[in-house]
Amino acid sequence: MKSPVALAIVASSVHAADLQAYNVDPKSVSVSGLSAGGFMAGQLGVAYSGTFQTGFGVFAAGPYDCARSQSYTTCMYNMNPSITTPTANMKAWSGKQIDPTTNLQQRKIFLEVGTADYTVGSNPMNALKQQLSGFAPTANIAYVARSGQGHTFPTDFNGAGDNACGLSSSPYISNCGYDGAGAVLQWMYGTLNARSSAAQGSVVSFSQTGSYGSAGLDKTGYLYVPKACADGSVVCKLHVALHGCLQSYSSIGNKYITNTGYNLWADTNNIIVLYPQAVPDNTIHPIWQGVLSNPNGCFDWVGWYGQNADQKGGVQMAAIVNMVNRVTSGFK
Repeated sequence: MKSPVALAIVASSVHAADLQAYNVDPKSVSVSGLSAGGFMAGQLGVAYSGTFQTGFGVFAAGPYDCARSQSYTTCMYNMNPSITTPTANMKAWSGKQIDPTTNLQQRKIFLEVGTADYTVGSNPMNALKQQLSGFAPTANIAYVARSGQGHTFPTDFNGAGDNACGLSSSPYISNCGYDGAGAVLQWMYGTLNARSSAAQGSVVSFSQTGSYGSAGLDKTGYLYVPKACADGSVVCKLHVALHGCLQSYSSIGNKYITNTGYNLWADTNNIIVLYPQAVPDNTIHPIWQGVLSNPNGCFDWVGWYGQNADQKGGVQMAAIVNMVNRVTSGFK
């Protein structure tokens, strides 16, 4: 199948405008991400469960708070991270440093990983599933393991420049014969209209500065706005899609925005998609365990930008939540 991806022109970051408000139901907000974006999606889904009231999806990542009490490498490379301290932290922080974990009983959670993924891998994902199963009903957790899939975002169409499904290489988006975007959105929102064959909406750039910016974030973020959501006459939903390492706009251009397939489902189901952007950072930072730079432009799941990186008030999470609150502030 040839790519149904739109030829929407992304506005130049030089002219990024202020983020706009839309008629979006605050109860409809969800988030998903791949790799470091998957870790961030899990952090947002747990720490800000009151904001992400629909649920969250994690592609190829690991447990919440995984890298605080053990080397971040233990949370990757198909190793077996301990969830003892991370889970104890979730319980201790509930209602204080993070939103009440009782919220997770009402959230839809989607987990997906490839069996040929050795960048993060099945073992960290299994640990995440085990961790979350202590807080959310089993019936609300979907777990998908795809045979032969590498460390990549899975689609069922050929996006320009994508790599083969079994590879773990740039742009980390692959035709695996599996519609990852459709799967996570349908798990969280229920039955949806069939996706469009080509995106009809608009990709809008916005200034990721001020309350929408932080250390480790780029100066420009992107929003996909379906035609039906543009004028405010229709109540829409909001999904936040978080790229992985080496997938920011500065690394692969608009491929994560156009090649993952979220926009095709957004078109026919009145879902605005928010694409925050991290940025490469070669500065050495203290992290929870040791010191590390962030040259691959990963979202913060190791403590690069503060000890509270996975708690409420962590600078990157707070910036993303501020973006969400701005978009939903137009709800009528």
